[in-house]
Amino acid sequence: MNHIFDFFFGQYATYNTVDVVLEIIAVIFGFLSVWYSKQNKILVFPTGMISTLIFVYLLLKWELLGDMMINAYYFIMSVYGWYFWTKKVDQTHVTPISTTTIKEKQASILIFIATLIFVFTVYKTFDKWTNWVAYVDALTTAIFFVGMWLMAKRKIENWIFWIIGDIISVPLYFYKGFTFTSLQYLGFTVIAIYGYLAWKKLLNNNQAIV
Repeated sequence: MNHIFDFFFGQYATYNTVDVVLEIIAVIFGFLSVWYSKQNKILVFPTGMISTLIFVYLLLKWELLGDMMINAYYFIMSVYGWYFWTKKVDQTHVTPISTTTIKEKQASILIFIATLIFVFTVYKTFDKWTNWVAYVDALTTAIFFVGMWLMAKRKIENWIFWIIGDIISVPLYFYKGFTFTSLQYLGFTVIAIYGYLAWKKLLNNNQAIV
């Protein structure tokens, strides 16, 4: 039993207690954010902002620049998303769930490519492009950047990017030594699948009403 515990949580022996507690708090608020997103609730943004702020601090401290940039971007897009979700399209209705347009698909591709270039530049500048993890970091960063942008615009396709990025992140964060965060992404994967199905149902119902 001790060997199993050490395998999953042994790396925390060298961490400050405060940092471990902060990671757990960030994970809890991260779960709440994804759950509220699945429920199509505006609380996705304030809970997500708390989680991302904590992770920005921790990831900067741990020198995981790609992951830190993801969370800093999440925070900025949460502010935008909070505004966009509450923006009224008429006197009684806020912005509804919808599918991406051709222009939004093109914008998603541009965001993906631009993010890859940006992360590569940052990693090269700070001499962090040293092993295969950097390549995976760049990929997941680009995937999550697109996913967050689409979520902020209330596009159902955001869930597809979250699912792909979450699946990749489960083993990645475990390899990096952040078991709680790895478990968080495992939970995110499950919630994202249900989130897509829930949003799909809401979208179909709205289309039926129209």
